[in-house]
Amino acid sequence: MIPRQIIDEIIFRNDIEQIIGSYVTLKRAGSNYNGLCPFHSEKTPSFTVFPATKSFYCFGCGAGGDVITFVMREENLDYVGALQHLASRAGITIEDDRDAQEKEGIPRKRIYEMNLAAARFFRECLFDPKYGEVGLTYLTKERGLSLATVKAFGLGFAPDHFWLLSDHLRKQGFSEEELIAGFLCKRSEKTGKLFDLFRNRVIFPVIDTVGNIVAFGGRVMDDSKPKYLNTSDTPAFKKSRHLFALNFARKHAEERMLLCEGYMDVIALHAAGFPNAVATLGTAITPDQARIFAKYTKQVVICYDSDNAGQNADNKAIRLLGEVGVDVRILKVNGAKDPDEYIKKFGADSFRRLLGETRGGFDYKMDKIIGRYDISGAEGKIKASAELCELISEVASEVERDIYMRRATSILGTTLDAMRADVNRIRRRKKAESKKKDSLDAKLSLGNVGDRVNIDAAKNIRANATEEALLGIMLMFEEFRHDVSTGKIPLVADDFVTGLGRRIFEAIVSLEETEGGFSKAMLGQFFSVEEMGRIEKIEQERRQLAKNDREVFDSLVDMLKKQKPKDDESDPFADLKRRQEQNKKAKDDKNT
Repeated sequence: MIPRQIIDEIIFRNDIEQIIGSYVTLKRAGSNYNGLCPFHSEKTPSFTVFPATKSFYCFGCGAGGDVITFVMREENLDYVGALQHLASRAGITIEDDRDAQEKEGIPRKRIYEMNLAAARFFRECLFDPKYGEVGLTYLTKERGLSLATVKAFGLGFAPDHFWLLSDHLRKQGFSEEELIAGFLCKRSEKTGKLFDLFRNRVIFPVIDTVGNIVAFGGRVMDDSKPKYLNTSDTPAFKKSRHLFALNFARKHAEERMLLCEGYMDVIALHAAGFPNAVATLGTAITPDQARIFAKYTKQVVICYDSDNAGQNADNKAIRLLGEVGVDVRILKVNGAKDPDEYIKKFGADSFRRLLGETRGGFDYKMDKIIGRYDISGAEGKIKASAELCELISEVASEVERDIYMRRATSILGTTLDAMRADVNRIRRRKKAESKKKDSLDAKLSLGNVGDRVNIDAAKNIRANATEEALLGIMLMFEEFRHDVSTGKIPLVADDFVTGLGRRIFEAIVSLEETEGGFSKAMLGQFFSVEEMGRIEKIEQERRQLAKNDREVFDSLVDMLKKQKPKDDESDPFADLKRRQEQNKKAKDDKNT
């Protein structure tokens, strides 16, 4: 465990407003700061930074905690990794605590080390005539990459061999469990032996923004399937939270980024002088990736392939990027199936001109709808108008809606008043549906139904509320923590009904009894980021109340002890058992 004084020093030197402000645009709101939450899509700020308590909380999605928790979420790091990140930023040296890293089994740092060794192995194989001639020929001759580009991206080659990589890594001290956890090898169900997952493929290392190799993509050199093999989620990698080549592109992304489908498109664009290109990792764009774009750039140009799959993926990308406030443009690649082929055919200058002819996301969707129907006849006009009204109804700005309706009616030959009436009717319907959903969500929330952070809350609504009130006061005031830990206040872990409440209580008391005493920042090593958000919510809600004195605390302790269910109350068959015993006794009495 990292000593409390080191953690306190890290937090002291990393001002929470400054750290969060480097990711989120914050505006002063009294003594606090507000901004759009970086962890879910929203248009009205519900994210608040509390300088007085060095914490943050989103009233929309429930994310919360301190600066360590924020970095864990934003940079996809574990507790120790976030501490090291902040310590490095503040010029503090801390020892690597292996035990703290092993909460998920294999330490993240160990995966990084293994991936680096694997990347070096793949690179050596690429330039070894014995193994890599076919891979090097494919990259340089067939795909037209220079050796400088191959080396800049750290490209490699996985030989067509079942055990070459695994044997090499085991000699370097990596265990079979680590090889499996890092998605480099798999165990045969028939023989029980390990075999290499990446075989006879050119290899693309995926590098995060701080220089760690977090994953690999492998591409076949013919038409065999699967075309790409990508690292699955590991202790060091979540594919939904990374972008290929972001380590390069983030330095050139302030005004615009190019979103491509594959590794080769990205590398071709970088080589042609477009270093702001990135790609998702074998999946359609995710909300987390959309928020990454919002952090680095103002505009994203979608450069997907011209086939049906690429066009279908456009709609999701337009929606997710629009939700986080990024201006979306669509690139239409004429005369080629993808940007790589286009540049080979027509050159970089022609592609640069093409970027100047991109269309807005809404215009692109509108043109696709109109293109699906024969609008020379009444039936086609009606169907196109119905889809366009649905599309326009989703636009928040009244001015934008008016512009789009005027354009649509001019193309369809319908009246503006008629379309406006249809759009407003759809908006009223959606508003009513949303209101109904919000009402249901509120009712469920009141009963803690669907609470995935504290799954026991719905079964023990009153006791959970009492637990949270007690914990909120303990988080705020040292005197209550001290009196509980010394036994002056008769409150113990067994008094708690919910599993999460009991764990929070035990952690608070345990830290209070250490030499350094309690520090909320140290809770992060015992709880997930979602649980830390709940802990922050518990404290913030209690802070809103004027009275949190000994009288209140004592009454809450007494209340919790009375609310704890008796053993038979937790047994769903208790009533049936009692009735059976009563019937048996009555029968026995009758027989006697």
